Amino acid sequence: MFDIVINAKNNPKIKEVKSLLTSSKDRKNSGLFVVEGVRLCLDALLSGCEIQSVFCTENCAEKYGDEIATLKDGCKNFYAVSNDVLKSISDTVTPQGVVCTVKMKQNSFEYEKGKKYIALDTIQNPDNLGAISRTAEALGFDGMVIFGGCDIYNPKALRASMGALFRLPVCICQSLETEIEKCKNLDINVFATVPDRDAKSVTTVDFSVGGMCVIGNEGNGVSKEIIEKCSDRITIKMDGRAESLNAAAAASIIMWEMAR
Repeated sequence: MFDIVINAKNNPKIKEVKSLLTSSKDRKNSGLFVVEGVRLCLDALLSGCEIQSVFCTENCAEKYGDEIATLKDGCKNFYAVSNDVLKSISDTVTPQGVVCTVKMKQNSFEYEKGKKYIALDTIQNPDNLGAISRTAEALGFDGMVIFGGCDIYNPKALRASMGALFRLPVCICQSLETEIEKCKNLDINVFATVPDRDAKSVTTVDFSVGGMCVIGNEGNGVSKEIIEKCSDRITIKMDGRAESLNAAAAASIIMWEMAR
């Protein structure tokens, strides 16, 4: 099954994987990112992603024979690595034994009136980013817009998404204001999600005509500039003393209301 065996951690190909694993800049410059684990690697392949290289231990190949064979057939390069080498390019505590480098897809899409979108304003936590994308896919959203914050190819974000970031249409934008204007020009309402008690309750908004909701940064919320650009402000009415919700929790409630 193995074409080439790598036993040294200082092998140039292993060094490249390490840099992709830890550096958003290196990922962007190379157009590649790292995926780990049998299920996630297969998700990437079956979602139409281009698998550049697969690094696999012999134990993993024996345990997941059919799955690894599928990965081998679908990749450009396939390498056997020792357990120690695999651990050096793993981002998990107990690695399964397989890591892939994957080519980035085009991260943009065209808006359509009547569709539903979620936008993220500088979300920093990769677990939040991944969880929001997973919920968006599960609820049938038509796209997710991302401005600033966490890199969608962060390994933690990819794991938290459970493959949703491979399948959900994603637009990584340089200006969220520009994306909002694109929507408004198509008569798509854009709502800023805020913790303000005087904002409109999300349960009273008619989302049957589609729309976009903006979820803000974990610490600062939606920026003032973005709020001013939006069609209206909405909030999740809450009892008790809590002033706000975790970004992923808030996004899930908002998307549920938009989808139902």
